[in-house]
Amino acid sequence: MVTFIKKKSYGLILAFLILAMNFSVVSYSADYKVDAGDVILITVHEQPDLTTKTRVSSEGYITFPLLGVLHVKDFTVGEIEEKIRVLLEKDYLVNPQVNIFIEDYRAEKVFVMGFVNRPGEYELFKDRKTTVLEAITMAGGFKEGAAQNGTKVIRLEGDEEITLQVKVTDITKKGDKAKDIQIQPGDIIVVPESFF
Repeated sequence: MVTFIKKKSYGLILAFLILAMNFSVVSYSADYKVDAGDVILITVHEQPDLTTKTRVSSEGYITFPLLGVLHVKDFTVGEIEEKIRVLLEKDYLVNPQVNIFIEDYRAEKVFVMGFVNRPGEYELFKDRKTTVLEAITMAGGFKEGAAQNGTKVIRLEGDEEITLQVKVTDITKKGDKAKDIQIQPGDIIVVPESFF
């Protein structure tokens, strides 16, 4: 009886760990497009010599055995799997089964400064856009004495620096979600002090 319980417990623990690993591996959305700096793991069923872990170059390329240099930036995982499958099938393998997992994402960050509780650098969401209020929440929210409606986003577009004003009360009190600007990597959010 004791042995049975131990085996059953072991089986449940093992099942839980496998489930947890699967959730952690497939944490990106299906339409996420691979970006420079991402680390991807490529496996081909029953072809251990082709297993490749690589970081996408700043130009968007990886090097894969037999195929050489491949452009993968701005393609989904499914599109890259299909691209490699077709190329391998053309000259090397019969019906190859290619799997790709994103092991690490390039960190895209926003800077939150001024009258927030934890000013600093924060990572943007990887599978969807991050908004101004979400970034401020990451920074611990507004500090007492913050001029919430003076919040601004400073963004570099090409060689030009632009400033976007955010009237926070329109979002929080009037429910105007359109004014909760979507953040781009490298944006700086500044929350000034209220002088009244």
